[in-house]
Amino acid sequence: MKIIECPRDAMQAISEFIPTDIKGAYINQLLKVGFDTIDFGSFVSPKAIPQLKDTAQVLAKLDLENTSSKLLSIIANTRGATDACKFEEINYLGFPLSVSEQFQQRNTKKSIVQALNTLEEIQSLAIKNNKELVVYLSMAFGNPYAENYHPNIVAELTEKLHQLEIGIVALSDTIGVSSPTNIAPLFSTLIQEYPTIEFGAHFHTIADKWEEKVESAYQNGCRRFDTALKGYGGCPMAKDDLVGNMPTEKLITYFTEDLGLNKLELENSLALSRTVFK
Repeated sequence: MKIIECPRDAMQAISEFIPTDIKGAYINQLLKVGFDTIDFGSFVSPKAIPQLKDTAQVLAKLDLENTSSKLLSIIANTRGATDACKFEEINYLGFPLSVSEQFQQRNTKKSIVQALNTLEEIQSLAIKNNKELVVYLSMAFGNPYAENYHPNIVAELTEKLHQLEIGIVALSDTIGVSSPTNIAPLFSTLIQEYPTIEFGAHFHTIADKWEEKVESAYQNGCRRFDTALKGYGGCPMAKDDLVGNMPTEKLITYFTEDLGLNKLELENSLALSRTVFK
């Protein structure tokens, strides 16, 4: 089981700027918990996501000496990937590739075809700089734009990612429309067809739907989940009404096995989150 804690996703839509020192202190606390990976920041245009304009400064404040957690940064173009590759501390580059043409334009100002071309360039950069690329298939379960959607579109994009030798693909429910009906067949089919790809779940959810989403993904082979403490966050590029992230503390309660997390530091992180996200 891998839990990817996503303070970046939790913070990005908050309009009031969170001071860099507070961001750094919060992420340093999360680094003590034992999450597999921390999605800590983003090298994107400050005009697009002003909250994350200080990602490099936040990174400089992180204590990585006594943690097993790895760092992931979101990038949306080659320039952002080049900036992120300058930092040895970053292990993963996360790229949003959408099943929805409209969302791809909103999120990266590119068509899906253009985004795939960019992705090929970024994969080359990642390999040269000893980074691993994580691709988020946004709107993988449907979209709010009345665009045509079918699981076959997800499968076709996954095949293109397979050809680029992408090793990690997160199926992303950007607006909270996934359900067991569409989660189960997508994970079971893709995991069976692409054994060299590690498939993750990046679910946004309302309060009473989180468990059925986790259960459906887990029972169909998913062992990688993106979460955020208290379910904070949502994608500001998707639509006006934000749907929060999968709450970390709730996901943990689903599993009876020991996930290797420090429970005291998790409680400390929950307490600190209440002061960061006022």
